[in-house]
Amino acid sequence: MPRFYIDPPAGDFVTLSGEDARHICRSLRMAVGEALTLCDGAGTDYAGALRQADGQSVTVEILSREPSRSEPSVFVRLYQALPKGDKMELILQKAVELGAGEIVPVLTDRCVSRPDEKSMEKKLARWQKIVTEAAKQCGRGRIPIVRPLMRFPQAAAELGQMEKGLFLYEKGGLPLRESLCGPAAQIGLFVGAEGGFSPEEAHTAIQAGAVSTSLGPRILRCETAPLAALAAILYETGDL
Repeated sequence: MPRFYIDPPAGDFVTLSGEDARHICRSLRMAVGEALTLCDGAGTDYAGALRQADGQSVTVEILSREPSRSEPSVFVRLYQALPKGDKMELILQKAVELGAGEIVPVLTDRCVSRPDEKSMEKKLARWQKIVTEAAKQCGRGRIPIVRPLMRFPQAAAELGQMEKGLFLYEKGGLPLRESLCGPAAQIGLFVGAEGGFSPEEAHTAIQAGAVSTSLGPRILRCETAPLAALAAILYETGDL
């Protein structure tokens, strides 16, 4: 069924214009009375019916509301150390498709990429656009947020305060499955850049309350590790 994103509606009728209206009228050729789904990007889906269409705008009547069924049962926040080049774009897109709830770019000791403030502002705007488009494409009920760049000490402290804070350390730790034992509504996942983490950073994260976690004996690339871990987490929680 066609799906469109809206701001939270104030009443039982919503007007769509611009690209969405043109898509409904010209591409989908929807007729008055046909059903479609609206989503507010904050976790609620709205079953609707097309009531008016003139090519430039359409009016949809909201028939019912319900929590989005496409959202995972567990909230996963990905702390991702800045990788080189455009790898972050791939990570963001696929992490959202898998079900990540929020992404935090982090500057660590071994990050080669160290953008200045102006460059970082542009990157954040582009990254949020990529995340939004990925959420729409895969039918997410929530549009994840890309938070501003964070320094390692703050990220480690935040990770340690989550119900489960998993620190993916290339030098070993508990197997991921063991780290996931027991229920948790919120999971933090911290993944390094190309050079991994320094021993000092690992010590800091563990002292803050994070669990040193391993993905096995093979060293995965920085763009592979978060996606493998997310898929495993969501599988273990019954969301894949």
